[in-house]
Amino acid sequence: MRIISGTCRGRKLIQIQGQDIRPTSDRVREALFSILGPRVKQARVLDLFAGTGALGLEALSRGAGHAVFTDRSQSACRVIQKNIDLCRFTDRAELICLDIISHPFPERIKAPPFDLIFMDPPYNMGYLRKTLEKESLKGLLSPGGMIVAEHSVKESLPESLNGLDISRQKKYSKTRISLLTRTFD
Repeated sequence: MRIISGTCRGRKLIQIQGQDIRPTSDRVREALFSILGPRVKQARVLDLFAGTGALGLEALSRGAGHAVFTDRSQSACRVIQKNIDLCRFTDRAELICLDIISHPFPERIKAPPFDLIFMDPPYNMGYLRKTLEKESLKGLLSPGGMIVAEHSVKESLPESLNGLDISRQKKYSKTRISLLTRTFD
């Protein structure tokens, strides 16, 4: 796994060994960031269920201003921190080791809001919907911001959920990318 474009283009990331993880493929990441285009520049990014941190690190490499990474696994958090250090993004990145399914979002990440929120939870375990149903998630998103959810094609989402609307979906083999935007009153 590597950074595809930007200041860290070609940099190989440390992977999590000995665990059943499913990192976002280079092909899917490249397609996703092509869709996002200039929206990434100077964005404030939240990478939920970060795993190795590949999505948030790709955003930083492409010019995002700041990224917050969260994962509940201590071993994943160690790998994310190593990858942040490897890419030399320590001044633009923050790591929070926390189970966001069981706990509320920490106060320190609630402001300023995020322009992009990446979600790549384990497939077919209901984590995607549980996270999207958290009332406080919508408040983390800036006006015009977007949630990018990677999930199994077997997991379906309603067109509107908790004040978030699906604006676009794209299928890549067994993976679906859903882009959600905030509905404003």
